[in-house]
Amino acid sequence: MKTGLFATNIGPCASPATLARVARAAEQAGLDSLWTGEHVVLPDPQAPPSPLPPEVPILDPVVALTFMAAHTDRIRLGTGIIILPQRNPLVLAKELASLDVLSSGRLIFGVGIGYLKPEFDALNVPFDHKGARTEEYLQAMIAVWTMAKPEFRGRFHSFGGVRAEPCPVQRPHPEIVFGGHTPDAFRRAARLARGWYGFALDLDRTRACLDGLRAACAHVGRRFEDLEISVTPVPERGRLLLDRDAARRFADLGVHRLIVYSPAARDEAAVLRVVAEAERELVALA
Repeated sequence: MKTGLFATNIGPCASPATLARVARAAEQAGLDSLWTGEHVVLPDPQAPPSPLPPEVPILDPVVALTFMAAHTDRIRLGTGIIILPQRNPLVLAKELASLDVLSSGRLIFGVGIGYLKPEFDALNVPFDHKGARTEEYLQAMIAVWTMAKPEFRGRFHSFGGVRAEPCPVQRPHPEIVFGGHTPDAFRRAARLARGWYGFALDLDRTRACLDGLRAACAHVGRRFEDLEISVTPVPERGRLLLDRDAARRFADLGVHRLIVYSPAARDEAAVLRVVAEAERELVALA
């Protein structure tokens, strides 16, 4: 069982001093990865399904991960997730390749299609066809990362006669993880990704998602066992994180990585307590 830390660009971790200390503490504690979330903008006032009040600070994930790369040596750096249909795929490919180079190949590229229509509206990005655009943008990014003479012709994006150097350190490209809890998300993970990331799940919902992923893998002819499963679990009542026995129950379901998150950690000291508790309860399961 691997252990990651979520929300390293949100709330208290939006402070550079705190972010540097948290990143170093997580690496020293033996966590395997640091993960960022993304919302370019949030609805004001907050309204469902917006996950956070609009005054909560959220650093750009690529900028935050690059900063963390400069303060660490080994720990992996994950976008959990980037809302791909909101991005220009070639600009994002350049940013992520730069991060992978500067971190010596530590990037995990987590992808999602987004769900907040007010966010899409504010960015002047269409809310329809999000899934199709996400898949096409990902193909365009892989083309510019991997082809000697990059070219892509699609419905939503086309290019040719250009190059974008440097390419990522990881070859053929950084590890790709898809988020989401829907049948379409499961199929994208099965077809396009090294792994899948489920956020804010208890054991029953995790079990249901893994059943969906097994069905999706069977449909596309892929071994479910080859898909790396990462989950951010819902903390048990009165606890910052899961204890070791609860973590083993996730492992028994087939989860490979727990990406821990405590919404109650609202200052640097609390985030560092989360890291310490993760080391005590979860890193021993690695």
